[in-house]
Amino acid sequence: MDGKTFITNLKRELSKAVVGKEDVIELLAVALLTEGHVLLEGIPGVAKTTVAKAFASATGLTFSRIQFTPDLLPADIIGVRYYDQKVKDWVVKKGPIFANVVLADEINRAQPKTQSALLEAMQERQVTIEGETHQLPRPFLVIATMNPLEQEGVYPLPEAQIDRFMLKVEMGYPSREEELALLRRKSTNDFGDVRPVVGRDELFGLMDGVRNVRVSDEVIEYIYALISATRSDERLLFGASPRAGEHLLYAAKASAFLDGRDYVIPDDVKAMAVPVLAHRLLLRVDYELEGLRPRDVLLDILKRTPVPV
Repeated sequence: MDGKTFITNLKRELSKAVVGKEDVIELLAVALLTEGHVLLEGIPGVAKTTVAKAFASATGLTFSRIQFTPDLLPADIIGVRYYDQKVKDWVVKKGPIFANVVLADEINRAQPKTQSALLEAMQERQVTIEGETHQLPRPFLVIATMNPLEQEGVYPLPEAQIDRFMLKVEMGYPSREEELALLRRKSTNDFGDVRPVVGRDELFGLMDGVRNVRVSDEVIEYIYALISATRSDERLLFGASPRAGEHLLYAAKASAFLDGRDYVIPDDVKAMAVPVLAHRLLLRVDYELEGLRPRDVLLDILKRTPVPV
């Protein structure tokens, strides 16, 4: 199976449970094939959880949902080591982090020490329980959700954690046609079970295919030019990190692969620039008060940066 067939089959299967959201599905596929993580931002009721759960089902992966709350502890996520009276020995009870697709629901509701429990898992694909290291299953994808409206009872994500999310996807209201279709399907219960469209071995083959996508020196220099421009723009307090450049490279390769190509073109980089970079940029206060957003600065940088032919 090639990348174009995979994304076509994935969208078709997910349409059994989700109306629209094709752009979100594509970005989730990009993250999965490059072993990245996704931050989903949207108000309650726009199907963030539904999309995540259906995506795991369509890719044949195990799924777990962690509801983040102020009283959630790190051990509630990664697990604990305890003495089992039956076997007369210490055993490890693994937490919900041990799944292929982990939905961290309302991640900013948990305390910073609990949020930090995800850092090792997201970066190293492992967790440490009572000094003992445990590998997480592959592939491993964290999909974290946030409600942008609530300001009370939430804890801002540290910059170190935000930078570990490969993509940030904003889920807004559906279009008129999509919402009407949703209501009609709800009225007749016209939703089906989502079945896997790819096997585990085949999925690893797709991931290998992304790694083999070729990138020319001109495109690599274009990626660097975009990253460098964010660091020198006077409107930004600080720009994108080297990790951001790596993530943009990987996302562009996945975009090309899903489009049926084995080489990256500048349009792949431009298509991935906003979801990969915008959430990593911090505006200066005076520009923020003017209503400017990091996304606006990034779009301006994309317009001003010469595109290789």
